[in-house]
Amino acid sequence: MTQLTIGLLGCGNVGGAFADLLEKRRDAIAARTGIDLRVGAIAVRSVAKHRDHVSNPDLLTTDTRAVIENPEVDLVVELIGGIEPARELITLALGAGKPVVTGNKELLANHGAELYAAAAANGVDLLFEAAVAGGIPLIRPLRESLVGEDVARVMGIVNGTTNYILTQMAQHGAAYADALAGAQQLGYAEADPTADVEGYDAGAKAAIIASIAFGVSVVAGDVYHEGISSITSTDIEMAKRLDYVIKAVAVVEGDTSGDTPEVAVRVHPAMIPADHPLASVNDSFNAVFIEGNAVGDLMFYGRGAGGDPTASAVLGDVIDAALNKVAGTSAKIGELVKARIRPIDDLTCAYYLSIEVADRPGVLAQVAAVFGDHAVSIQSMEQRGLGDDAELIFITHSCREADVRATLHALRSLDSVNHINSLIRVVGA
Repeated sequence: MTQLTIGLLGCGNVGGAFADLLEKRRDAIAARTGIDLRVGAIAVRSVAKHRDHVSNPDLLTTDTRAVIENPEVDLVVELIGGIEPARELITLALGAGKPVVTGNKELLANHGAELYAAAAANGVDLLFEAAVAGGIPLIRPLRESLVGEDVARVMGIVNGTTNYILTQMAQHGAAYADALAGAQQLGYAEADPTADVEGYDAGAKAAIIASIAFGVSVVAGDVYHEGISSITSTDIEMAKRLDYVIKAVAVVEGDTSGDTPEVAVRVHPAMIPADHPLASVNDSFNAVFIEGNAVGDLMFYGRGAGGDPTASAVLGDVIDAALNKVAGTSAKIGELVKARIRPIDDLTCAYYLSIEVADRPGVLAQVAAVFGDHAVSIQSMEQRGLGDDAELIFITHSCREADVRATLHALRSLDSVNHINSLIRVVGA
């Protein structure tokens, strides 16, 4: 039996759940792997705060560097979050030849390439299954099982907060503000929900997915973000009438066939056909849909957040890193090449558009002419009366984002157009 000692940085919701899960599963893991894993040191901000919440308070310390530099620590688990000091600490551990397991999406989405390179240079693992979709196995399948696959697109619901809010709006008729308040009461959303509802959390995950799926260097700043705060109950109801569901999705598309790889990475609300697998993913659950040219379609589904599911992903990585350490090997991502980031204006898809106009003869023809002038073809149109005004609802054929934006600009200049209500992309058809 080989014994390996873990240095744990951070003992919050996920860190505490990981320590508990390891203790429960320690004997079973040892029986299956021949490796006895134990936590030998835990770095926290306040020893007093955590003293009553760990099985052995003597393991607690506020000195993070001492945990990494401890000669008895064989493997480091980083769960403190943020960029610094996590970046410095992970670099220190890798430089000391110690594998690192992390769930730090913010750090990897901004500095992943340099950390992957540091791990490779030192011949140790840097594993991060918990950084993207909580307890859902996704990173390992992408970097191992599908490494030979010609992946065309990865599309997923990777933020449980926004999915919960949109589910409440769709299934219970809740207004956006009420659904958000409910998410906060349940602990799905922070007091300041900006990172979730404006797409920054999902954008960091999309950057990591793009890097692993296509072997290119993508950072959070490369991702187009659009939040869900503008989605109304009317949008939800119209989507339902048109046999669609509105979801907040992360979409990663790539083309690596040329000399310079090209990727498009975006996060935004989208209308998805009601019969698409992602349409039935509700509440705080996550799911990721992968389209491959050889394997076809795959979907990974489960709880994308929460202490216990995320701790499960961390433990899986710890076991993997421990097995590799004993075997004297490590899992490598490979060099991430520079790619052209396709701008959002080059996106091609269908669109849902709702505009409020004066209800008088000739207005529809006037509006339709603007669409035609900008090469935007109309697939379907519906008109609803609004007293003296009318709402025109369009679904376009597939067209360029830049052409749609030009159409909106021209429509706003018409005296007969009172307001552009909604513009939502239609994907997955």
